[in-house]
Amino acid sequence: MDRPAPSHRPAPSSYRSAAVRLVRLPGLTTLWRAALAALLLCGIGLLPWLSRTDPALTVLKARSAEREPTAEALNVVRDQLGLDAGPVSLLGQWLGGLARGDAGESWISGAAVLPSVVQALGISLLLMAGAMAVALVTAAAVCARPLWLGSRRRFRPPRAGGAAAMLAALPEFLTASVLATVVGVQLGWLPALGWYGPRWMVLPALSLGLPAGALLGRLLADALPGAFGEPWALAAAARGLTGRRIARQALRRCFPGLLPNLGLFVVGLTGGSVAVEQIFDIPGLGRLTLQATTAQDLPVLQAGTLALVLLAALAGGLARGVAQLMLGPALRDGALQSSHRPAPPAHRAQPLVYGLPLLGVVVSGLVRDPLGLDTAARLRPPSWAHPFGTDALGRDVLARVGHGALTTLALALAVTAVALLAGVLLGLVPKVSGAAVDTVNAVPPVLAGLLVAGIAGSGPYTPALAVAAVAWAPLAAHASALLEQERATTHLVATRALGAGPLYVLRYELLPAVIPPVARHALLRLPGVALALAALGFLGLGAQPPSPEWGLLLSENLPYAERAPWAVLAPAAVLALLGALAVSAAGGVRGRRPVSRERARLPQPPTARERPEPGAREPAKAGSAAGSPHSMARDSR
Repeated sequence: MDRPAPSHRPAPSSYRSAAVRLVRLPGLTTLWRAALAALLLCGIGLLPWLSRTDPALTVLKARSAEREPTAEALNVVRDQLGLDAGPVSLLGQWLGGLARGDAGESWISGAAVLPSVVQALGISLLLMAGAMAVALVTAAAVCARPLWLGSRRRFRPPRAGGAAAMLAALPEFLTASVLATVVGVQLGWLPALGWYGPRWMVLPALSLGLPAGALLGRLLADALPGAFGEPWALAAAARGLTGRRIARQALRRCFPGLLPNLGLFVVGLTGGSVAVEQIFDIPGLGRLTLQATTAQDLPVLQAGTLALVLLAALAGGLARGVAQLMLGPALRDGALQSSHRPAPPAHRAQPLVYGLPLLGVVVSGLVRDPLGLDTAARLRPPSWAHPFGTDALGRDVLARVGHGALTTLALALAVTAVALLAGVLLGLVPKVSGAAVDTVNAVPPVLAGLLVAGIAGSGPYTPALAVAAVAWAPLAAHASALLEQERATTHLVATRALGAGPLYVLRYELLPAVIPPVARHALLRLPGVALALAALGFLGLGAQPPSPEWGLLLSENLPYAERAPWAVLAPAAVLALLGALAVSAAGGVRGRRPVSRERARLPQPPTARERPEPGAREPAKAGSAAGSPHSMARDSR
């Protein structure tokens, strides 16, 4: 029998394989990353012109605030900097010098840019190392109880973890201010200002590492139940392996999914610790970037941002490589087990424990006047008339906290929802979003706020746009890591082998496994989003007085923390309640796989009354869909 002539047209799967190989080419990934970095640098180079300000005037004020901005003085500055050539020419000159190892000279001081950026980067990396050590110790403390219970096969779904949530919800700048005031100034145990040795690193590292470690610990504790419930853990316990060895392997199983976020923390702690470096007077890269941003010193700003972009690419690539090594050939052979299963519902009363006090504070504050001035009642302690005391202008702190909640919470919820949607969608295409995640994470929030303000103009919603532009990156990294592991599970390989199409796999297998943990992650980051909005307000990039926005409240009352600590502790306590509420609500987000049409037509398992006697044969039912490929794949799990 003659065989049919082979067709020269490749199968659709060949097209997909060729496309996958094309996307995985290292050269294209490198070009995509370089294009994003170039786009970011171009946006920074256009910052003075985007903000519709005269860069010569800004530079003149930064050089000498007392000098009159006359036309002659501005022309001298333009001639020195070559501003008349335009931003494109300046950016081209800077890139040309960078190729020769010359990052230019500062527009303000006239000194070489590269040595100052390298020195600031070294200080920030040292501070980041200390903060990461504190974060890992804090994460270990948060995960100690789940690991102990899991090693003894008594694992239960983790509780809300209110203490860890409140710790993660504390603003970094507030923690830094309290530590500097109490430990550094009043008690004198550790130095509070400067950067002269290891002792000067303790308080800043604690301020940065405690919230980051609490968040990492919660993410790890969220992933441990699935690891302890996998078949390998059950088999290891049946064979008599010690609980300590099982706990170590459970950590190894969960850690690769957190490595991308750990890489993001490295970059965020290096360039995003602007407020902490400002409070402790640390000459790091974050503070240098802030000073260059406010003074529009473009050579310093571009060099600092480029250093953060390179650090982000290195940290992201290293994290992905370590994750590949830890998982080994399981990714290649599709031998993983899905660690995200429908879990028992969390305690429904826990969100009420934190939500009711928060609601009570907001409602009690809404019935009061947040703008009423009473200079005779300045800095009054809490009383029946003013339960949270008064601020430096005699305004009721409870009223300002309640009215500020409407803006802060609404913006935080909206930004979190947008970040979750963008993170899941971009996490589905990791080859495209991987470089974007690293590049976006390298942008300090202050710089993002200024870029957004330059494009959209300043206003009360500018911080929300700036935070939304960068808040999706951790969620996309988490979704990509989970998606990579879920695609290598045995049940998914069986589902595809039985004929399931890509849309079916995406809808019924991948998304139900990825969305619940990423949604819990987004809820855990809700206080962080509120903190980012508050930090921008604290630095003067958000709402302006007399608005009762929480970041502005902390900024206004922080100078009076010693005389009137209640004016600072009240907004901080509300933020802590918000963190505990977010964590308790995240514990109730549990995935339930949808019942498809094939599964709905299957005969339901018999109840105790209908179950046949042992040895009896159950008659076959007509019309059963037990032979459906998709149903067999799901039932095999």
